[in-house]
Amino acid sequence: MLLPRGLRHHVRLLYAYCRYVDDLGDEALGNRLTQLDEFAEDVERCYTSTPHHPLLQVFQPTIAEFSLPKEPLLRLIEANRIDQRKKRYETYNELLSYCQYSANPVGHLFLALLGYSDDERKRLADATCTALQLVNFWQDVAEDYEQNRIYIPLEDMERFQVTEQTIADGKATSSFRQLLAFQCERAEQLFYDGLPLTEMIRGIARIDVKLFSYGGLAVLDELAANEYNVFQHSIRLTKWRKARLVLKAVGRLIAAPAHQPS
Repeated sequence: MLLPRGLRHHVRLLYAYCRYVDDLGDEALGNRLTQLDEFAEDVERCYTSTPHHPLLQVFQPTIAEFSLPKEPLLRLIEANRIDQRKKRYETYNELLSYCQYSANPVGHLFLALLGYSDDERKRLADATCTALQLVNFWQDVAEDYEQNRIYIPLEDMERFQVTEQTIADGKATSSFRQLLAFQCERAEQLFYDGLPLTEMIRGIARIDVKLFSYGGLAVLDELAANEYNVFQHSIRLTKWRKARLVLKAVGRLIAAPAHQPS
C-alpha cells in the first residue's frame, strides 16, 4: 500500500524471486548447489530467450520493462551458494563482503523498479541493506545456529571471550550481551549512513524506503530493551509499533520534499 499502485505487482515478483532463491539455499531437498546452478542458468535465459521456471516466466516481463540488471539477480543466487560452503566468518569485513551478495543486490533491484540507477543512491542503499541483513543476523542467532551457521565474526567472539558453546547452550551471558550490543552499534551506524537515501526518492515510495530504515532501527531498540537476550526473547515488531513507524514516515514525507543527488 505504500508503493505506487503500478509498482506493487512488480515488487511482489521481486520479493517472490528473493524468497524462492533463499528457499533453494535453505530448504531444497537434494543437491542444493546443483539446483542453484540450474536456476542461475534459467535466469540467464530471461535475457536471451524464455526461461523454464514458471516464476521466471512471470518475472521476465518485469525484467524487460524495468531493464533490471542481471548481475544483482545472480549475486543473490551466489549468496546461497556461499551459504552451502561457508558457515563461519572470521572478520567483520568478510561478513560485509557476504552482504554484497546476500543483501545489497536487493536494494539495487528495488531502486531499478523505482527508476534509479545512479551510483550515489546505490551506495546509500548498500548501507541500508547491509544494516538490515546484520539486524536479521543478530535477532536470529539461535535460529541460524540450528543450521550450523554463525554470522557473528569469530574475531569479535574471541575479543569478547564468547565461545561457540555459549551459543550452542543458548546462554545470554554478560559477555555475549556485550558482544551483540557491539554488533548492533555497527548496524545502527550503517542505518544512519544510509538515511539520506530516503530524501532522494520521489513520491509515496519514499515512505516505503524510510520504513526499511525505521523498521531496522526499531528492531535494534527491541534488542536493547531485551538486553540482547536473543535466546529467550523473539525480537519482532508488534502491529502497533509498525503503525507508529508508518505515521512517523508519513510525517517526514510531508515535512521534507525529495531532492536529487548532485
